[in-house]
Amino acid sequence: MKTAVSIPDDVFQNAERLARRMKKSRSEMYSQALSEYVHRHSVDEVTEAMNAALQEIGEAAVRKVTERADW
Repeated sequence: MKTAVSIPDDVFQNAERLARRMKKSRSEMYSQALSEYVHRHSVDEVTEAMNAALQEIGEAAVRKVTERADW
């Protein structure tokens, strides 16, 4: 899919240099960067869901589980 985005000049220039150094096209560079960004922030959704579930269970239950766990 093609799309147009606006980014600051300095970010663009740094990305261009990195793409040349890594011998990747601009499309490959931006696609990989966006993919990594989305993946990194998807973890936040999992953490938020786990925190919500733990709140429903209650602190006592969480304490009980963590005390039994072998960290």
